[in-house]
Amino acid sequence: MDRRQFVTGVASLFALSLLPGCISRSKAEPKLVKSKAEWKALLPYENFHILFEDGTEYPFSSPLDKEYRPGTYICFACHQPLFDSKTKYDSKTGWPSFYDFIPGALGTKLEFNLLFLAARTEYHCSRCGGHQGHVFPDGPAPTFQRYCNNGLGLRFIPTGNNLPELRT
Repeated sequence: MDRRQFVTGVASLFALSLLPGCISRSKAEPKLVKSKAEWKALLPYENFHILFEDGTEYPFSSPLDKEYRPGTYICFACHQPLFDSKTKYDSKTGWPSFYDFIPGALGTKLEFNLLFLAARTEYHCSRCGGHQGHVFPDGPAPTFQRYCNNGLGLRFIPTGNNLPELRT
């Protein structure tokens, strides 16, 4: 590979990372649009940082990593249901992990890191755009995907409890 091919390849991957992708399999709730200032006023700083500044929490720091009761995991910001507990598993990574999501709940975009010359897929709530985590192709059957989530991006609602109203 010569220098021109390398630079062209890197530039192409970078350009692709700027295009939003979508892995939604059905129609999601209508979009909820709020400014960062509005979200910052509504959410605790730690949750805001994860969801709207693309932060990452420390591994093994979330109690949701070891939460295995039946229930639903919702977006901490807008309350849209994202994951059913039936798809949660212990990935041993220190973050809550799922092998599938509720249809229509997530969108993706390719991220490219020029420093490491690596691409990865970020996923976010399809309703409010809040950053949830990254998806990797090393999960269990049947999808073989690992949705590695920040616990601070989620709220767990046990089965039998009412889901909160979607935030407006």
